[in-house]
Formats: sequence, C-alpha cells, structure tokens
Amino acid sequence: MPLTPKRPQWRRRPQPPGGSPPQNGAGTEPPGAGPVHKDQGSVVQASLYREGRRVSTPDSLAETYRELHEYPDGMAWIGLHRPSEAELLSLAAEFDLHELAVEDAMEAHQRPKLERYGDTLFVVLRAARYLDAQEEVDFGELHVFVGKDFLITVRHGAAPDLSAVRHRMEENPELLALGPEAVLYAILDSVVDGYAPVVTGVQNDIDEIETEVFGGDPAVSRRIYELSREMVEFQRATRPLVGMLHGLMAGFAKYGTDEELQRYLRDVADHVTHTSERVDGFRQALSDILTVNATLVTQQQNAEMRALAEAGFEQNEEIKKISSWAAILFAPTLVGTIYGMNFENMPELGWGFGYPFAIGLMGLVCTSLYFIFKRRHWL
Repeated sequence: MPLTPKRPQWRRRPQPPGGSPPQNGAGTEPPGAGPVHKDQGSVVQASLYREGRRVSTPDSLAETYRELHEYPDGMAWIGLHRPSEAELLSLAAEFDLHELAVEDAMEAHQRPKLERYGDTLFVVLRAARYLDAQEEVDFGELHVFVGKDFLITVRHGAAPDLSAVRHRMEENPELLALGPEAVLYAILDSVVDGYAPVVTGVQNDIDEIETEVFGGDPAVSRRIYELSREMVEFQRATRPLVGMLHGLMAGFAKYGTDEELQRYLRDVADHVTHTSERVDGFRQALSDILTVNATLVTQQQNAEMRALAEAGFEQNEEIKKISSWAAILFAPTLVGTIYGMNFENMPELGWGFGYPFAIGLMGLVCTSLYFIFKRRHWL
C-alpha cells in the first residue's frame, strides 16, 4: 500500500515565516489529515505533556500536530480505536512512520512483535480479558508506535483499557516525565496485569471441567475443545512477549534506558514469564483431561454395550424356554389332531388299545422333548 513519501526522521513541516504555527483550515494540514478533523470517531484521546504534566487536550489530529510544534520539548500521546486509513496516513506523514508498520496497524490479527524502524519503535501486543457471563476469553490487539516525542496507540478490540494507564501515568508525573518509553512500559505492564484475571478464570474453568468429566456430563468434550482453542490463542499472545521484553532489556545500554524503567521492565518480564508458564501448564492439563474424558467415554460405551449384550443374552434364554415349551405342547396337539379327524377308514379306530396308545404316545414325545431341551439347558 503506497504511503505519502517520507521525510528525514524527526523533521516537522516547515514553519511559516515568523515562527507562527500553521492553523487548521489554512491549507497547511499534513497530507491526508484534511478529512480527519471532521470525523474524530476513532480518536479516543490525544494529549500533550510537558515535564510529565498534561498541558493540552486537542480536539483533532490536526490540532495535535499544531500544538506539538508549539511545544518542541513536549510529548504527544494519541490513542486511536479502529482508525480509518486516512487517519493512519496522516499520522504516518506527520511522524514519519514506516509504511510496513502502518500497513500492520491497519490490519488486525498480527502476532505480537517488536520492530525498530530508525528511531521509531513499533510494538504489537495481544491483550486478553475474561468474560464471566460467557466463561470465555476475549482477545484484543494493540499496536504502539513509540518515537522521540510521541506515542501512538492503535487498538483493535475492547481490551486493553488504556484510560486506566493514562490516569495512572498522569498521577505519577516523575515517571511520565521520562518520556514515551515510560508510557510504553506502563502499557506493557497493563497488558500483562490483564492476564492475571484470565489465568484465574481459566483455572476455575479447568476445575469445573474436571468435575464434569468425572460426573459424566456429555457436553464436557465441547467445552474442553473450546477452552483448548482459547489457550492456543493465549499462548500465541504470551509466548512471543517473553522474547520481546528480553529484546528490550538487551537494548538498555545501547539506548540509555533510565534505571527506574529498567527495573520496571524486568518486573514486567518476570510476570509475563510466569503467565506464559501457566498457560503452557493449562494446555497440558487440558490435553490430559481430554485423554481422561475419552477413556471414560470409551469405558461408559463398553459398559453400555456389555449391558445390551447381557440383555440380549437374557432375551435369548427366554426365547429358548418359550420355544421349548411350545415344541413340547405341539407334540400332543399334533397326535390329538390326527386322531380327531372324522374319517371312517382310519387305522386303530377299532383297536381296543387305540386310546391308551395315543395318550402314551403323547406322553412319550413330551417327556423325550423335555429331557432333550433340559440337557441343552434350554429349560
């Protein structure tokens, strides 16, 4: 995406003769800034600071540029939420931001990273918050441009809440006076601190899932899968951050970082390392729980199949008994039916032993069938 041609680092637009700063509406706005001051929906807050104290809160980006020229020793802190392309191009032209970093800021779904373009530092962070009602983790994305006298935050998503960071820094002018680096470290600390409630919420979810697994809840498999996906995202947010912070610490001597900020950053690095280890543990725990759940489901299915097999066996035994008695009763019925036919010329009709013979035959057949079925355990 082509951007406005860059000027040398840290150069501002030429001042009019006499040193008076350009005014809005006079045709002297920075390229791309024309439509920005008419629609400020994405500018959360823009403030100027001198010696750690706020001196101005401009109403537009153009006004921010103008006032920053009036305070050469000041610092601009600009917060944006889902900015338009015109706004980012305006910032790129004013603060000489690298076009690759601006392209990344226009698009969300970037991996956490730290890149340096000349004297400008570009940082991508993934913030997270735990939603109690939905029992799920919501991720946001934050892009930060850090320069000599400015800090720009581009937020995609609800997290993090940078108003608390701004309020905290304004209550500590000595820390804020250290410049944009101090604000960056405060933002890092806020993002990392925001992981703590997420870790607590996820731990509670895992405890509940373990109870559901051993309670035989059929919906627990889906919950395990969804939480596992969230932990993959959480791991992608925290693991690169460990390397990023160590990279910042490696540049302490080169860039002359204040000793207080060095201690501050080391503390943030410790916290994010601890969080990353917890997230790795959650992924392993969920993997183990999923294996246990699969084993329990298999055992339950085997028990159900065994119960069905036993029920089928019992039904077969009953069918055998019914069939055996039906066969035993069928034999005398057959003999009686033959001798009950009304024909004149039938054998044994005039025989004196015909009736006892028929009764004896019935009894013999029934007794024989009974013992045969008994021997085969059908009765």
